[in-house]
Amino acid sequence: MTTTSDAQHSWRNHLIDTPDGIRRVIDETNRIAVLGIKQEPDRPAYYVPEYAQQAGYEIIPVPVFYPDATEILGRKVYRTVDAIPGDVDMVNVFRRPSDILPHLDDIIAKKPKSVWFQLGIRNDVAAEQLARAGIDVVQDRCLLVELQRLGK
Repeated sequence: MTTTSDAQHSWRNHLIDTPDGIRRVIDETNRIAVLGIKQEPDRPAYYVPEYAQQAGYEIIPVPVFYPDATEILGRKVYRTVDAIPGDVDMVNVFRRPSDILPHLDDIIAKKPKSVWFQLGIRNDVAAEQLARAGIDVVQDRCLLVELQRLGK
């Protein structure tokens, strides 16, 4: 029998901040939707997903800007995460912390295994809502750095 106390604590298990937890999240990932991807090669929101793509991950661009873009990194652009056909393992977020909440319904509707807020991005309210929806959340970490640390 699950008690209210157990249920209140179980969502916290989806807040991932240990090396083992990060390894598990990355190991369970193949398809990455990149929310807020950029087109400029010198921007982290371009070269981080580019690195992941070169490491063998399928990148699905979901730009917030660039209304005329139809492809980024050689891949078809989608305007929302939920519009992406098929399953998404991770949503890699390149948005200011204050700009994340409007994307939550879209992300939760897609039911990815994880959401990764890039280095410098932390929104505890958003993280809790995602975790309560059963989605693993990594905050304030660079996916490129973690991929390199794991030898990917």
